[in-house]
Amino acid sequence: MEFQPVRDRARAPSLVQQVIDAIARAIDTQALRPGMALPSVRDFARLHGVSTFTVAAAYARLAAAGRVTSRPGAGYRVASRSSASPGDAAGAPPRPWSPPTLGAEWLLSDVFADHSIPVKSGCGWLPGEWLNEDGLHLGLRHVARVPGARIAGYGHPYGYAPLRATIAGHLAGLGLPVQADQVLLTQGVTHGLDLAIRTLLRPGDTVVVERPCYANLLPLLRLAGLRIVSVDRGPAGLDCQALEQLAALHRPRALFINPVLQNPTGATLSMANAFQLLRVAEQHDMWIIEDDISRELAVGVAPMLAALDGARRVVYLSGYSKVVSPSVRVGYLVAHAEVVRDMARTKMAVGLTSPEILERVVHHALHEGRYQAHVARVRERLALAHGKVAQALAELGMALHSEPRAGLFLWAGLPHGWHGGANALASRALGDGIWLAPGSYFDAEQEDIAWLRLNVAYSDDASLWRFLRQAMGG
Repeated sequence: MEFQPVRDRARAPSLVQQVIDAIARAIDTQALRPGMALPSVRDFARLHGVSTFTVAAAYARLAAAGRVTSRPGAGYRVASRSSASPGDAAGAPPRPWSPPTLGAEWLLSDVFADHSIPVKSGCGWLPGEWLNEDGLHLGLRHVARVPGARIAGYGHPYGYAPLRATIAGHLAGLGLPVQADQVLLTQGVTHGLDLAIRTLLRPGDTVVVERPCYANLLPLLRLAGLRIVSVDRGPAGLDCQALEQLAALHRPRALFINPVLQNPTGATLSMANAFQLLRVAEQHDMWIIEDDISRELAVGVAPMLAALDGARRVVYLSGYSKVVSPSVRVGYLVAHAEVVRDMARTKMAVGLTSPEILERVVHHALHEGRYQAHVARVRERLALAHGKVAQALAELGMALHSEPRAGLFLWAGLPHGWHGGANALASRALGDGIWLAPGSYFDAEQEDIAWLRLNVAYSDDASLWRFLRQAMGG
């Protein structure tokens, strides 16, 4: 099989797509015949100078399309044209692919296990080949050399001390000087949100969220028995006049906000809006829960509410899923020392310690000398992807909430005259193997608003734009 990767990001398809196309051509021309084994992920990566993440993602998509098969311990092989799935009668043709059913349950659980969808424009993470592979491998090798006796216990309730010290030093450089005992490690930002909710709030309390807001926050709030009210999020921040009116009427206990490169809009607070939010929170005695997971993907300076507030009424959350890897599940929260102590007790009560082995892996990945260069490369690739996707959306007549040219997301409004609803469009797209994230995912009332969240890193795919042009009648 012939394959030579083309690394011109501006003109060539993604490396994953190039691998898929090369293997598909080899199958179609019978250079690879049914039953033949593909090279292992590691061998293919080494032979062609691409990452193992790239090859693994390409093989997974080929398997989802039925071009190859995979069995544990046997690797990948070219699929037989008449192969049957395990539940089929012998010799029966394979069952046609059936798209999943759109809904909150699929979004919050099954989507993470469902690898059958080839085009994941609605997802919330970076492609595997964009992640910090070198840092992860170095971190894993480092942990493998740690004597077993040093990693045999549960670890400290606050998390791995050297990583907490590193985080404290990093935040001091961003204008938020804190001590290590103000840093609590979590299993990702969503875990940190859960700890903040359980510790600071009680069933029946009212909380304020953005409209639109981070989708996974909403079920956490509902599970806690909280009353949710929404305030519109514009390109520069929240509508503070509406926030004041809601605060006076409902006396909310907390405001949840995603200040930088917001999920889903991609917008970042202005400094003026940040000061206004802090003033309203002070006046109405509200906690602010600041989810700042995407700050490292931002270019330039952006306001940090916890730094402006001195971490008095702000609980600050961040982590490494967007830059190192989602699978390591390492995040952190920062607050006043007494609040962090209470949250550590909650953490121990509901799940004991967070996994020190993964915290050691992340700590080593941050210190092995290539982390900042990796972040810079990711920012560059995202900027290029933003330009392409924004132009394609404009050609379809779709309005943009913001044009950040950074981060993962663009929030795109359906064209004027489109009457089908975003939910219907997303359901139709699933039938074509395309995952779109409709506005209802991000709305507290689950209203079918005419907006889509697009992950620019997954949206450089001709089939996506072909589908949208056809759907829009273009």
